[in-house]
Amino acid sequence: MKTKNLVSLAVVCAFGSIALIICLSNSTTFTAVTAQTNPTPVPFDQKATIAALKEQIKGHENDPAPTIFKNIKVMTTTPAARLLAVMEFGFSRSLGVDCTHCHVPGKWEADDKPEKQIARDMSDMNTKINKELLRNIKNLKDANPIINCTTCHRGQVKPALNLPAS
Repeated sequence: MKTKNLVSLAVVCAFGSIALIICLSNSTTFTAVTAQTNPTPVPFDQKATIAALKEQIKGHENDPAPTIFKNIKVMTTTPAARLLAVMEFGFSRSLGVDCTHCHVPGKWEADDKPEKQIARDMSDMNTKINKELLRNIKNLKDANPIINCTTCHRGQVKPALNLPAS
């Protein structure tokens, strides 16, 4: 019985060794498999991207964003340059993310990522709170109270839900 198991083990090892030698001798196959399974991610350069977008809209900074950019569904009366500033400082910094959180670089108009629609819905919520709800609270010390993304997010994707330890 032990001899039969040893022979089986020897046969399996022999076939495994032959397969390994074939794979290693064909470096093209080995390299192709490695390249497909371990792609090197290209880092996103937000500063350079924003600079390039600002260069693209040069001379049209004050035109309404929807006339310059595609698929604008909120902030439709906002000037193009202001929209970029809101994206860079409002959304990005408030959530601690870069453009790729909501957008596919080079396909800014695409709705491929659900985070983009979430941002639109959150923007609508923000507008409703500022224009309807806060104004109806009596006795606030500020005549025109406002909230923004930072009010809840504080630089994090997930809104702050707990107070820090004292």
